[in-house]
Amino acid sequence: MAVAIRMPMPGQMTEECTVLQWFKKEGDKVVRGDPLFEIETDKSNMEIEAFDEGVLLRIDAPEGVTVPVESIVAWIGQPGEELPEAVAAGSAVAAGAGGSPTPASPLGAFPSHPGASAAGQSAPVAESGGQSAAEAQGAGQPATAGQSVPGAQSAGGRIIISPRASRVAAELGIDPRSVTGTGPGGRIVERDVLAAASQATPSAPAAQTVPALAGATAAATPAAEAASPAARSAPALPAAAMSGPGETLSRMRQTIARRLTEGTSVPTFTVTVAVDMTDLLKLRADLKSRGSDISVTDFIHTATVQALGEFPILNASTDGVTVWKHEHVHLGVAVSVPAGLLVPVVREADMLSVRALHDRTVEVVGAARTGKLSPDALSGSTFSVSNMGMFGVEQFTAIINPGESGILAVSSVTPEPRVFGDGIAVRQVMRITLTADHRLVDGEVGARFVNAIKRRLEDAGAFRNQVPTG
Repeated sequence: MAVAIRMPMPGQMTEECTVLQWFKKEGDKVVRGDPLFEIETDKSNMEIEAFDEGVLLRIDAPEGVTVPVESIVAWIGQPGEELPEAVAAGSAVAAGAGGSPTPASPLGAFPSHPGASAAGQSAPVAESGGQSAAEAQGAGQPATAGQSVPGAQSAGGRIIISPRASRVAAELGIDPRSVTGTGPGGRIVERDVLAAASQATPSAPAAQTVPALAGATAAATPAAEAASPAARSAPALPAAAMSGPGETLSRMRQTIARRLTEGTSVPTFTVTVAVDMTDLLKLRADLKSRGSDISVTDFIHTATVQALGEFPILNASTDGVTVWKHEHVHLGVAVSVPAGLLVPVVREADMLSVRALHDRTVEVVGAARTGKLSPDALSGSTFSVSNMGMFGVEQFTAIINPGESGILAVSSVTPEPRVFGDGIAVRQVMRITLTADHRLVDGEVGARFVNAIKRRLEDAGAFRNQVPTG
């Protein structure tokens, strides 16, 4: 019996993925464990292996096509085997607006008010007695090329909208009833809301949903107040800047833009200190001569993790009302890749020795750069470090990742004349800058934190005791 191959869900918030490459073509033999196809998520690229054996009977999602998760992308079976009649009559993946396929069956219906997904919560699914999206389109037929459902509203007055799209609609003050859904069965997905936001100013009904999101019962606020801070502050592009065809940002760059915009809405302050790295560089040179691959970056990570143990408020999260102090340090390590920026996570970094921290960091960074790291391994960090020391940077400020209370920006080591002992000497100096969430961290605590890191980095003897040299 033919087996349907579906688009996997790499992460909990992933709604759709793009097929980048098929490693097999129709008619090829497939063995369990063979790389079958490669996908692009909003965080990384991944190779998907086959879990069944047989022949690749048909590919329903060709290269370059974006499809929702759980959609059928191909079929595996025995040579000459016919596919189920329902599938043969009409593919489980049909082209939607913009050439993006959508599966025949709806993925769920959600209440019509955008506030239903407040605080990232998924809106409740419609009652079993409600009409399905396919029925709302007429005769229970699946969506076909060019079809969409304005507002994706069923006869029962409910709107078919994804949790992420519902959250974005609430943030931007967009009324989902005015949005045309291009997702599965006319479902409204995030791109539909963003498209609607770019085409028109939010209407009064959209503004009225904001008090509901906040739990208030007051009259509607103006549309300008309903929009997110990022949307309100975004400047209009001059006509010259928009001349000619535009180029769509990659999924990764769109994710970076969205997350960093969220980060800039947090009230922050920065603190910078200069660290004398002369003795630590001598230790690094000595270790290297003994065959050790421990790097300066490993010492920086270790000092940061140890300082977080001393100042746990820097390893906490808040929504502005509640604070969550994390039991362990899950260290995010900013990594530059050709498509953008990734932040793989070293889990429970506070439980690792310098050697173990080095090994784990090399592992996750390497996997991130080669696209082998799962999206879940790119989330859940509690504090991040962004190191641009290899680029000749004297000083910079990093943007906090949403959900964290701080990020450390590490600059290059440069020779500087400094007061040393009773005279002047050339020392190797590195500046580190903390960006902290002022809702949780005050200036004094931030200053003490970066100085705690400085103190550890300037104590090369303590690090020598932590690193085996034999």
